[in-house]
Amino acid sequence: MRVTGGRLRSRRLLRPPGGVRPTSDRVREAIFDRLGDVSGAAVLDLYAGIGSLGIEAASRGAEPVVFAERSSRCLRVLRRNLASLGLDRGVRVEAGDVPRVVRALGRRAARFDLVLVDPPYASGEAVRALEALVAAGVLARRATVVLESGRRHPVPVPAGLAPIDERRYGDTVVTRLAPVADGREAKSKPEPR
Repeated sequence: MRVTGGRLRSRRLLRPPGGVRPTSDRVREAIFDRLGDVSGAAVLDLYAGIGSLGIEAASRGAEPVVFAERSSRCLRVLRRNLASLGLDRGVRVEAGDVPRVVRALGRRAARFDLVLVDPPYASGEAVRALEALVAAGVLARRATVVLESGRRHPVPVPAGLAPIDERRYGDTVVTRLAPVADGREAKSKPEPR
């Protein structure tokens, strides 16, 4: 597993043995090709695992990047990946239950331009995370939320978010969402800067 673009392109990522399903290089590359330029974007990587999505964003110029993960095993590997890549500045790791971390970020008035959500597919965590993002008010006005889910595990979109587009890569479904207000539907919009 390697970083697919930006200044860290081709650098290897460590991963723990068994039980972790990091986003494949092909899907990561497709996600960031669709997003376009993310330099300067404030990014939140939820269910970060080993950090592959957030590291990809940091490699492509996003800053700050906040990683949220509760698994101690994944957190150890995530921190090792960040250290080995020299990502000491402009990143932060938040350990704990993702909705709780999102609420804490909201209380600190954090706002994000891009949120990457990649929970275990069959867990029901995706809905909890999306609802927490809306309730906590951490989405910038023109934010993009990228949700990775399984084809056999569709995720209902909560009020406050609307889908922009959806792409399938084998069994993986990548949905881009945008915040909406007053029940208005999101329209396709420019990519985050």
